[in-house]
Amino acid sequence: MIAKVAVLGTFRFPPERIPEVLVPLKALVDATHENDGCIAYDVAEDLYDKGLIRMSELWPDHESLEKHLRAPHIEPWRQAVGELGLISREFMVYDVSNGKPL
Repeated sequence: MIAKVAVLGTFRFPPERIPEVLVPLKALVDATHENDGCIAYDVAEDLYDKGLIRMSELWPDHESLEKHLRAPHIEPWRQAVGELGLISREFMVYDVSNGKPL
């Protein structure tokens, strides 16, 4: 499947809260892989910037991404980030519909 939409983003939490963050984050990632039609949905803590979580997502189209953002498993994640001390969140959505790598 060719990706038409790419999302790159970060979440920043207090570094000491990362073990707690990983529990609802894993639930989000697993549910997204199972239900939302993503091509790739990857997440990792930055090795050199403790507390920074990086995400990368590939979607077949904008509709799939919009459906994901309204999925039932998103709300528990949104609640958890508030309770776990979210410091910042930044995401950019890119149109990669030509399907050709640079």
